[in-house]
Amino acid sequence: MIGDRIKYLREQKGLTITELAEMADISKSYLSHMERKLQNNPSLQMLSKIAESLDTNLEFLLGEEYLKTAYLLDEEWKSLIYTAIQEGMRKEDFIRIYQLQQQEKE
Repeated sequence: MIGDRIKYLREQKGLTITELAEMADISKSYLSHMERKLQNNPSLQMLSKIAESLDTNLEFLLGEEYLKTAYLLDEEWKSLIYTAIQEGMRKEDFIRIYQLQQQEKE
């Protein structure tokens, strides 16, 4: 689970394993082992370095916090939503659009 979260965030940020390893000051092979679930018991010190490099927190990496929408949205979605809100779109408008889209599928 930890490895999956690290890989997800790394890919969302467009980082290679090598780049993240350098940013976190850990070995590339150690990071690779974590992502492939071959290293399932990393130290908190290692996780702290990775979390900081990925702009997240230990709780998220450890899975003690529910997945927040912000972690699930890529930058294009975030930008689109931000722009829509800046142009006056409300939550109710998003809901209405979603409901219309669901009706079209039926």
